[in-house]
Amino acid sequence: MTIRLAGLPEADQDRIGRTRASVAALHAELPRNELVVWTAGNVSEKVPELTSGHQLFVIKPSGVSYDELSAENMVVCTLDGQKIDDGTADSLTPSSDTAAHAYVYRHMDHVGGVVHTHSTFATAWAARAEPIPCVLTMMADEFGGDVPVGPFALIGDDSIGQGIVETLRESRSKAVLMERHGPFTIGADAKAAVKAAVMCEEVARTVHYARAYGDPVRIDQAQIDSLYARYQNVYGQKGNTA
Repeated sequence: MTIRLAGLPEADQDRIGRTRASVAALHAELPRNELVVWTAGNVSEKVPELTSGHQLFVIKPSGVSYDELSAENMVVCTLDGQKIDDGTADSLTPSSDTAAHAYVYRHMDHVGGVVHTHSTFATAWAARAEPIPCVLTMMADEFGGDVPVGPFALIGDDSIGQGIVETLRESRSKAVLMERHGPFTIGADAKAAVKAAVMCEEVARTVHYARAYGDPVRIDQAQIDSLYARYQNVYGQKGNTA
């Protein structure tokens, strides 16, 4: 189904266009970081607040090669997962994971970007339905603890989205391993969600190798809390300094 939104203000068209360009560019990070094969995986981002009051997000079209992705063929959807017609990409259907992304946006107001991959090591943990234990300071920094496992769900409706929200709603983690499926990550915007996807695969790989040679010990919870607070509030550039 395609919903037609006629006469969007120019400012809204500009916001949609910038979001299309951002999402198209960020998709290149998935194959660059070896997180996807063929046409699998997707990035989405909410469009900043529109003067028209519409709530929209942009997502990858289904089954289109990463080499062929552009701002023009990104698909715009409502938060109900329905494609809209904003004058471009009329013949393209959105990703098969669109309903999951839409459900997350409807139920987690702070989320502005969602990423799904089938990256090898994170998906291997998902195949075992096993959380990645927080045995690395990098994990404490980025995820605030273990990377949890979400319930098994079939693609096609918003069941996967329900599992993501159910698992992450009470968690500091920006990543969830959907059982026997693969990782989904969230962020304040699409760039943050892509970063979380890259970091999720990195820690999944490192902890996998660590367990192959021994039994790594989880970091004490108080230390995890301290590391997370520092990374989230102190690390990096937080504005101009004298």
